[in-house]
Amino acid sequence: MIPITYELIKTDKQTGARLGRVHTPHGSFDTPTFMPVGTLATVKTMSPEELSSMQANIILSNTYHLWLRPGEDIIEEAGGLHKFMNWDKAILTDSGGFQVFSLSDMRQIEEKGVHFRNHLNGEKLFLSPEKAMHIQNALGSDIMMAFDECPPYPATYDYMKSSVERTSRWAERCLEAHKRPETQGLFGIVQGGEYEELRRQSASDLVSLDFPGYAIGGLSVGEPKDVMNQVLEFTTPLLPANKPRYLMGVGSPDALIDGAIRGVDMFDCVLPTRIARNGTCMTSNGRLVVRNAKYARDFSPIDENCDCHVCKNYTRAYIRHLIKCNETFGFRLTTYHNLHFLLKLMEQVRTAIKEDRLGDFKESFFEQYGLNQENPKNF
Repeated sequence: MIPITYELIKTDKQTGARLGRVHTPHGSFDTPTFMPVGTLATVKTMSPEELSSMQANIILSNTYHLWLRPGEDIIEEAGGLHKFMNWDKAILTDSGGFQVFSLSDMRQIEEKGVHFRNHLNGEKLFLSPEKAMHIQNALGSDIMMAFDECPPYPATYDYMKSSVERTSRWAERCLEAHKRPETQGLFGIVQGGEYEELRRQSASDLVSLDFPGYAIGGLSVGEPKDVMNQVLEFTTPLLPANKPRYLMGVGSPDALIDGAIRGVDMFDCVLPTRIARNGTCMTSNGRLVVRNAKYARDFSPIDENCDCHVCKNYTRAYIRHLIKCNETFGFRLTTYHNLHFLLKLMEQVRTAIKEDRLGDFKESFFEQYGLNQENPKNF
């Protein structure tokens, strides 16, 4: 039994984007899709019921953070992550590789794994492909990620080549250490930076290992968006057409549309929840910073074109007041709206693919959102 399968439904005639469906042990979801990030077994300020109400069918949690708190043993004892957090739909867990390389300045990479310090208390830790698999098996996620090295941007060709080769070796070890392949799908992560030759090498290595899905890593790490799009253009065709493709750490509206056009099925990012807590909202007309003084007497919704619960019931003035007073409810409202906005955007992308008009949709969305300006006002 293969726990994760991909069903291709249609290809957009304008762009080649894919409309599909991913099947998991905890239900199916349509693609392209955006996955809200619940790093510590919760999407910040949101309840599982609220996520379900906005049609979120898969969320992401993080191996590294749950290993530190509360510990994978406690979650396993609770019956796995789904029961622990009361979420009955699909869950993807990141391997912890990105956090090891982004949160810890004191790290030492060797063939066995990575020595580093706990970002909370400075304790010395060691994470390896085998340990990352052990933790994710205990968490019980539907989709697990292989443990990879996340090189910085920019990196030299020689460093990146060595890193890609290590990531490929680690991927083999992850497959060997994965104890529940009948109930949990393991995705490989294609690395290689902006170097086409190394992306080809990485993809070839990983495809030969026959993972049930593939992620594209090492993007959205500081490179210009045209570089990201260029890398996607030569990387996604290297991945099997009958398996899901996941672009890690991408969540701005333009990047979601551009990624879908280049054959990506799954996306995740903390962007919509993080900026929400700063009072920044995504709207059909671009970014809106609701905490700004000009909204103190603005009794219109965040976005008059939005049908979410927040826009139907609350005003900019009220939400601004809550955020200025540091009231949690204000953060909940902006977070709900932003997640709904991106999930709705992906629904619109899927409809456009179904109707062979994703190129037209992109053009009109970019124009309304302000992304066609010389100095765009958005993300």
